[in-house]
Amino acid sequence: MAIALSVNLNKIALLRNSREGDFPSVIEHANLCIAAGAQGITVHPRPDQRHIRPHDCEQLAVLIEDLPMVEFNIEGNPLESALADYPGFIPLVLARKPDQATLVPDSSQQKTSDHGFDLTTSGDTLAPIIAQLKAAGIRVSLFMDPDLEQIKLAQQVGADRIELYTGPFAHHYNNGQPIAEFQRHIAAAELACELGLGVNAGHDLNLQNMMLYRHLPGLLEVSIGHALTVDSLHMGMTNAVRQYLALCDV
Repeated sequence: MAIALSVNLNKIALLRNSREGDFPSVIEHANLCIAAGAQGITVHPRPDQRHIRPHDCEQLAVLIEDLPMVEFNIEGNPLESALADYPGFIPLVLARKPDQATLVPDSSQQKTSDHGFDLTTSGDTLAPIIAQLKAAGIRVSLFMDPDLEQIKLAQQVGADRIELYTGPFAHHYNNGQPIAEFQRHIAAAELACELGLGVNAGHDLNLQNMMLYRHLPGLLEVSIGHALTVDSLHMGMTNAVRQYLALCDV
């Protein structure tokens, strides 16, 4: 069964925001990815609107609503509140009703997500939020480290899926020592599957380390943005998406 590729378009929006206007267009690049075969589009709107902005989420929701084979994934910190014309993460998600909401425990000041949830401290806060999103028909994934006790808690608070944070795996892969870290991810994925949780993964995955990571048991979806955008500079976005899709066809 092929792994779904969800392309994160944050870096397209970051480039656009460096000038006035809508160039490059997030919507045009979403269409490029979809035409090349991507099964999903991911965005991570933040209160500072450094890249993806609320109007992008609105436009993408309209685009993908008419494409039943393509999923829309909005990720972010569920506790981010309204700021200026940013409505707050949960109100934004409920307004756009993506197929999936990936909840991430990062702060507004972080450059990028760099750790999973500690549900021993945040589980009671997240449980009613997860229930609210699921009641709206939105699948909920939690950004998690490959920690077995934490994954048990993810199931207990009502998550549908986990997204394994693959930053440390990518770091070890670059250093030529990925096996021990990959074994941690295998154990986490196997436990998640036993508990009835779907398994997604993301962060610093690329054409090289996906050669190994695509063999993770039960892997349903990878979210890839930074590396795919960089690869697109070399080979064009259509070719980059197709090369990642080839790796996902396992």
